[in-house]
Amino acid sequence: MKPLIYTRAQQLPALLAQRILILDGAMGTMIQRLRLSEAQCRGERFSAFGRDLKGNHDLLALTQPHVIQDIHESYLAAGADIVETNTFGATCVAQEDYGMADLAPEINRAAARIARAACDKFSTPDKPRFAAGALGPTPRTASISPDVNDPGARNVDFSTLRAAYYEQVQALVEGGVDLLLVETIFDTLNAKAALYAIDEYFEASGQRLPLIISGTVTDASGRLLSGQTVTAFWHSVRHARPLAVGLNCALGAALMRPYLQELARVAGDTFISCYPNAGLPNPMSETGFDETPEVTSRLLHEFAAEGLVNIVGGCCGTTPEHIRAIVSAVGTMAARAI
Repeated sequence: MKPLIYTRAQQLPALLAQRILILDGAMGTMIQRLRLSEAQCRGERFSAFGRDLKGNHDLLALTQPHVIQDIHESYLAAGADIVETNTFGATCVAQEDYGMADLAPEINRAAARIARAACDKFSTPDKPRFAAGALGPTPRTASISPDVNDPGARNVDFSTLRAAYYEQVQALVEGGVDLLLVETIFDTLNAKAALYAIDEYFEASGQRLPLIISGTVTDASGRLLSGQTVTAFWHSVRHARPLAVGLNCALGAALMRPYLQELARVAGDTFISCYPNAGLPNPMSETGFDETPEVTSRLLHEFAAEGLVNIVGGCCGTTPEHIRAIVSAVGTMAARAI
């Protein structure tokens, strides 16, 4: 099969073949630590908006852009090669929960520009930095009924998801991202809608950006919420020819190992990413979560030594301190060969 020719971030495949790249850490929990008020989240523009907006972290790209840029820069200063845009919930489907569906394109463009500016500030010829456009799963699922009494019920369909993701992808690319990251996939049908939209946009625009696909195993069953094993998940998305495929979120690094091993085995010709969360919330911990930077970095070092990973970082609860420790632990290690 002919290799894909990318119109942006053309050096990424070669870099991944040379060394392990570092993805940033959590955005949402970093924002929560700032304890922004409702007024701060609204900003002047939305001061009279008719709904509470404090939980709408994506909106901060418009109302508090310096907050988001500071978080990006803290991860870049810690050594991250890739930072994700603050757009996990920025589809029109997700923004409808706040009555802001019409703002989705503007939020995505603004967030992409913020990440782009941070990466440009820290990039050097020897260490380029990359902005990844983050596409989250949305709060709705195309495969699972929201009503236990009606197994056939759905609160979203494929066409709606496809249109929402197309709109998001277009805005992210217009804002200047280098690659796309479809992440925290708990329902493969949602992900397939995103992948369909991405391919559709690539065909229409003439752009082709590197793509990372990241699923989430929700518990010790080793399955996504929609029921697929890691192997089945890979075979459902491999047609998109991602630069990398991986796992993130739900499980901390200690519990992720067997599922990462499975994915590395079945996706032998594709780079592998892994960004676990920091365990469970723990008010007695200095970081607020079970897995300290030392624990997370030690486990990711073990994954690297085992030849399982090409990209590592952190998800919920991880901080710049986690990323700094991860850089120290794996920064000089050989990448997984494909």
